[in-house]
Amino acid sequence: MTNGDTPRTTFKRVMLKISGEALMGDAGYGLHPPTVERIAREVHSVHSMGVEICMVIGGGNIFRGLSGSAQGMERTTADYMGMLATVMNALAMQSSLEGLGVHTRVISAIRMDEVAEPYIRRRAVRHLEKKRVCIFAAGTGNPYFTTDTAATLRANEMACEAILKGTKVDGVYDKDPMTSDDAVRYDRISYDDVLAKHLKVMDASAIALARDNNLPIIVFSLDEPGGFKGILAGQGTYTTVHS
Repeated sequence: MTNGDTPRTTFKRVMLKISGEALMGDAGYGLHPPTVERIAREVHSVHSMGVEICMVIGGGNIFRGLSGSAQGMERTTADYMGMLATVMNALAMQSSLEGLGVHTRVISAIRMDEVAEPYIRRRAVRHLEKKRVCIFAAGTGNPYFTTDTAATLRANEMACEAILKGTKVDGVYDKDPMTSDDAVRYDRISYDDVLAKHLKVMDASAIALARDNNLPIIVFSLDEPGGFKGILAGQGTYTTVHS
């Protein structure tokens, strides 16, 4: 699986989608700096393989628009608050990556020029070509769309070859493996089966957008040390969602 000292990878450009909760570590809320640094090291190891990396990070560790709306807040306002939470997470990841010597750009769908670049597709593509990690923040810039949909949209716009979704489990199961001992993991599953079986890979809009553009989704465990690099080297345990 190696070429000299560098593992081979079949992907040149990928989108890494992680939840905001992934940055909490063992804390119940907010950011856990050692966890952010650990994930940054995973990204750095893949970046060192020559892979061009986009990232989208959710904001659920700080504020989730849907839950805010469920508690009586106006949905549009709640979603905008959730978008701002993703910017905070993106800045935290940028800080950790640049501490490792990885040039990084935070690109926001909502203009806030003092802390992030505005989203301009051609400029973002150029950053990737210059081997900078691009962290897309503030979702799509519109309420009623999740960061799953934002990640799939940006992955298509950036011509990524796959979306890698880092979760707490090592793939897609027919039921929740955290609560069911008899849960069965899929090695491969189609977009249509994910939708028909209501499997919680991504929301339906994201799955449909990936399906319509034949963009594979690889679900793996972000808690497994070296997991991100291993997946790109064709190793480890994961599920591929494909056509």
